[in-house]
Amino acid sequence: MHTGVERMSQTINSGKSRKPVMENVPQLSINGKYPLLSKIHSPEDLKKFKPDELQKIADECRAYLIDVVAENGGHFASSLGVVEMTVALHYVYKSPYDKIIWDVGHQAYIHKILTGRKDRMHTNRKLNGIAGFPKMSESSHDAFGTGHASTSISAAAGLAAARDLSKSNEKIVAVIGDGSMTGGMAFEAMNHLGDTKSDILVVLNDNQMAIAPSTGGLKNYLINISLNKTYNKVRKFIWDSISLLNNDLGETAKNAVHKIEDGIKAALTPGAFFEALGFRYFGPIDGHDTEKLVKAFKEMRDLPHPKLLHVITTKGKGFKPAEDNQSKWHASSGGFDTTTGKSLKKPGEALPPKYQDIFGQCLTELASKDHRIVGITAAMPGGTSLDIFQNTHPKRFYDVGIAEQHAVTFAAGMAAKGFKPFCAIYSTFLQRAYDQLIHDVALQKLPVVFAIDRAGLVGEDGPTHHGSFDLSYLQPVPNMVVMAPKDEQELRDMIYTASLYEDGPVAVRYPRGTCAGLNIDAAFNRVEIGKGEIIRDGTSLAILAIGTMVETALDASRLLEQENIDALVANMRFLKPLDKAMVHAIAERHEKIVVIEENSTIGGLGSAVNDYLRKEGLSNSVLTLGLPDEFVIHGSMNDLYRLLELDAENVSRQVSNFYNGIATGKKESSQSTIRTEKLA
Repeated sequence: MHTGVERMSQTINSGKSRKPVMENVPQLSINGKYPLLSKIHSPEDLKKFKPDELQKIADECRAYLIDVVAENGGHFASSLGVVEMTVALHYVYKSPYDKIIWDVGHQAYIHKILTGRKDRMHTNRKLNGIAGFPKMSESSHDAFGTGHASTSISAAAGLAAARDLSKSNEKIVAVIGDGSMTGGMAFEAMNHLGDTKSDILVVLNDNQMAIAPSTGGLKNYLINISLNKTYNKVRKFIWDSISLLNNDLGETAKNAVHKIEDGIKAALTPGAFFEALGFRYFGPIDGHDTEKLVKAFKEMRDLPHPKLLHVITTKGKGFKPAEDNQSKWHASSGGFDTTTGKSLKKPGEALPPKYQDIFGQCLTELASKDHRIVGITAAMPGGTSLDIFQNTHPKRFYDVGIAEQHAVTFAAGMAAKGFKPFCAIYSTFLQRAYDQLIHDVALQKLPVVFAIDRAGLVGEDGPTHHGSFDLSYLQPVPNMVVMAPKDEQELRDMIYTASLYEDGPVAVRYPRGTCAGLNIDAAFNRVEIGKGEIIRDGTSLAILAIGTMVETALDASRLLEQENIDALVANMRFLKPLDKAMVHAIAERHEKIVVIEENSTIGGLGSAVNDYLRKEGLSNSVLTLGLPDEFVIHGSMNDLYRLLELDAENVSRQVSNFYNGIATGKKESSQSTIRTEKLA
């Protein structure tokens, strides 16, 4: 069953086709301002234009994208950089029959505009609107859902293998950035494709940027290719040799051309790395020249083996503020002037700092006193605020690229040598390194600290980015300490506590967004491992909360007072080790217990509390409120909290019903009440 809030992306499966059904989604007419774009409702409409009109269409796409994001927000600079490339791809290939896969997908806005969704772009990332990333259930043109990096080539390899087995002849294209290419999956997939020799095109979108500037040896390798003057002088000859292969030449002539081409590349390119993996390498070419791109894609389309086209682009192309500051303009919340980039929002009160900034500042302070501390991130120095640490301690900062698995084992290696690594990774991305976390860190009891950013809901980025599972996937790992702060002061104290802990790994999970606005104690305070606190006493029932839900629990308890329900509120602080003494004492005083967490109700704090009560032979009735057993869609944080009934008003209502024995429509037992109903 589809959830109510996903009606706009429901699909009707009929054979191999998927027909998206979008209900109650308003459409925006763009007729007049964009005369060419207004005529394009699908890639088939694009093909009706002459080649010399494509640049004008690209210009209109770029202008429309700027207008939409300026008003509504969204990922920005990445899509600006691939406008011409996207127009050329859809002009040459026959989507949805041919499959175009966008790595990560934050650069796919032009793709959405050209595939029937331009009139809905103003709903992008909003509740009931289109998703900010490619989504298979949203459109048949979205050949594969994405949101995490480095997956496109693997997915393309799978689609190509299925095509070959079914003896169909569609073309498969994977578009991947140089930042995503640093992920291990990309190389694993290319190595495999070099063996299978399937017909596939990898378009390497090279702008020397991920979200932050790309790092590592691959970046330098690609720069060397693009700047190799001798290679570029003979590139035209190599390119012409490709065209010769399409002529009616004998095998001897074809082999001769291949040998010439291979010899030139081997002599002039730095290492011929991609060729060594079994791909034929072409480029680099200008990613903002539609004529050259169309010609290149037509040539690539007719070559029946794995090939890689290296395209040089500028992230933020066509919007000077984004070109000048590509990291800042990777995404925007909207409300800016379409020419200058200056904010149009009225100035208000200064917002409290973000949780990530508290982490970055705290770690920087601690590292000034403890020279064992190092900071590690996977291509997210700004997103984790480790750039603060980097500015002060550059020699102890490591950005390993989009390589979470490597980041974790790299941290383990440093810890084995006596250093204190803080590995800052988003909750949803740490999932990718789960084996390394278990095998390389926890099993060996190495004191690596995992700073888990974006834990819980993240809002508009949606299901690929919600940190819904970290409490669940960390709880069963032996030797782990797992804690979650209720506010910025507690985050600071927990980071300090983690820096002192030497008996194994520690995970500190904290949310996206701004803090409570507390006056932070400049001193560092140690938190006793495995000890929670009762922050509001009560006699009617008990609410056990962790992390972001502590404040919600307090707000709900104030609303419950109006119904003469006196609720105890406990800040658990730790999932592991669980404060069993406090839970036991609370269970002896209160027959009914509510557990609330911003995590899946399967395997999280509620499960830990229930397991403990059962082992102790206690028969308390427990209601667990948290994230449901389904992938939560995108929308604003407030919208999602209301939708999931995790705002204070809905929590107080559910607790009141539970206390008064009113049926809630949820699955209930003497041991637990797990939230299982679908989103309405």
